[in-house]
Amino acid sequence: MICMMTEIRIIAENLFKTFGETTAVDNLSLEVRAGEIYGLVGPDGAGKTTTMRLLCGALLPDRGEVTVGGHSMRLDPETAREHIGYLSQRFSLYEELTVLENIRFFAEVRGIRSTEWLKRSMEILSFVGLADFIERRAGQLSGGMKQKLGLASALVHKPQILLLDEPTGGVDPVTRQDFWQLIIRLVVNDGISVLVSTPYMDEAVRCTYVGFMQAGRLIVEDSPKVLRDKLASRIIELQGEPMHHLRKLAEADPDIEGVQTFGDRLHLRVRSGTAQSVILRLKESGNTEGVIIKKITEVQPSLDDVFIALLESDLDSDR
Repeated sequence: MICMMTEIRIIAENLFKTFGETTAVDNLSLEVRAGEIYGLVGPDGAGKTTTMRLLCGALLPDRGEVTVGGHSMRLDPETAREHIGYLSQRFSLYEELTVLENIRFFAEVRGIRSTEWLKRSMEILSFVGLADFIERRAGQLSGGMKQKLGLASALVHKPQILLLDEPTGGVDPVTRQDFWQLIIRLVVNDGISVLVSTPYMDEAVRCTYVGFMQAGRLIVEDSPKVLRDKLASRIIELQGEPMHHLRKLAEADPDIEGVQTFGDRLHLRVRSGTAQSVILRLKESGNTEGVIIKKITEVQPSLDDVFIALLESDLDSDR
């Protein structure tokens, strides 16, 4: 998925934004290149939405600069915004208008001529799978279809850059998959740059680069593989019963630094170089503590493991 183009489409330099006494974005810098998907992840309140609004020009930073498509958002905002398609968390449809009427409105707002809007609108509605629903009122669409209409509206003027703020929040897994297939096609086929915020680690792993935000700061960014490698040989997967006794047993081991529940199993984060000794100890303890261990093995770290470790300040945050 990594494109050979190296054109930098978004440059954010030392951004600060405060609201009263709250610092929402704290000295944030990042770059997004052509043909890349950059994923912003982090807990609620980390500053992801404020960052998105700074990048699209909906907010001005207290300090710092944003350059989009080679144009300063501070000095030449109108030209900079021409390069952007933006889909906010709360995309506002006109529910009494039809799908086609909605897309026409956004096309005209973007300055597409009356002789061109219909052809372009039908092209993009076909791309997102809404061409058969052009007469349906937006208020009668499912949540997933509304998100696809939002994406179509963001794409109608053929932007080089997409800013997507948690675009799949509240939709079902199948719709999330469909939405991401659309994004990947845009990146691969058209070289569009995408900056997306997401709470889902299965989405973050699709990105070219991932940046983790906490308390307004970008504390680490890299490819998903490099981030997972930070916990290489430090994650043990444990299954057994009863679960609460199993967890207490793991938490008592001095070499286990974190215990997280993933469905019917536990992920144990251990000190570097101790995985095999921890496995042996837990097996022995399970036989004497009345715990049944069904499976215990070292596994490859997931991005969930990485970001939990970051939240607990257990990883080097050097970029």
